[in-house]
Amino acid sequence: MIVAMQEKATEEQVDAVINAMEEAGVNVHRTTGEFQTILAGVGPTAGLDLTKFEMLPGVLNVHRISAPYKLAGRAFRPEGTQVEFRNGATIGGQKVAVIAGPCAIESRGQIFAIAECVKAAGAGFLRGGAFKPRSSPYSFQGLGIPGLEFMREAAEASGLLVVSEVMEIAQIEPMLPLVDCFQVGARNMQNFNLLRELGQVRKPILLKRGIAATVEELLLSSEYILSGGNYDVILCERGIRTYETATRNTMDISAIPVAKKLSHLPVAADPSHGTGRRDMVPAMAKAAVAAGADALVIEIHPNADKAVSDAAQTLFLDQFEKLVGELRGLAAAVGRTL
Repeated sequence: MIVAMQEKATEEQVDAVINAMEEAGVNVHRTTGEFQTILAGVGPTAGLDLTKFEMLPGVLNVHRISAPYKLAGRAFRPEGTQVEFRNGATIGGQKVAVIAGPCAIESRGQIFAIAECVKAAGAGFLRGGAFKPRSSPYSFQGLGIPGLEFMREAAEASGLLVVSEVMEIAQIEPMLPLVDCFQVGARNMQNFNLLRELGQVRKPILLKRGIAATVEELLLSSEYILSGGNYDVILCERGIRTYETATRNTMDISAIPVAKKLSHLPVAADPSHGTGRRDMVPAMAKAAVAAGADALVIEIHPNADKAVSDAAQTLFLDQFEKLVGELRGLAAAVGRTL
């Protein structure tokens, strides 16, 4: 259930409604926008008489939520969510964020060179994998915490924020001081135990769509994180598996406006995994911005052809710089900035 408070409702009135909801046996999640406070009740609400809440002082209206995702739905934050980072950067506002870096951190020198390029291009986020989920057990699995320490050092030197993938619960604690945003990869989108733990973390989460997941399943996965009290979740479209073989995955551009209509959460797009082809990344990055993406996740490398992971979809540094310049013009054309 959603309880929308009146614009001038007092804190005492809000607290009284929260107490009434909790006494009815539901968990209450509060969000306070610029003009209005919204209270989302999660739990056994089907048998509740909503009229008794509508009569409470300060209440504007009460309605049931028909969607299975209660906290990720647009009704919880009609104005949309802006995820804020420690240096004042945001994802979900007017500016389209760019998150760039290698698929895998390979060395200190590699990540420093990439960080300098990311900063020079005007992007604000450095990404890189320290723990790599690979289909083959014989493929490069990442440098682990030492690799993250390299990336943290490089990011601090260039004034960037760090995004890296967490694969299991045991990795959360050692990664906490080294990352600004945890990425949950496609393979772990339905690792519900991991998602529950990340709901207790007070750092943003970039949640990638599973390789065969529907948009509704992605939103339900985000609900696990949100229900733990972590509302700083960014959804990410990264391509899904279809019968098409011309690309590594099928980049579902339509998922971006669909997710933004159904949910208040910001939506990122990953054209690198979405296509698996370096020559197609620029076109799909532009399409994603035109479709309303709030952020782009792009893989880059100084010597892309020899990257130890996902070389075929990785841009060279000069290609990345050129693409960011082109995206600025496109963003302006659709009323955004980059």
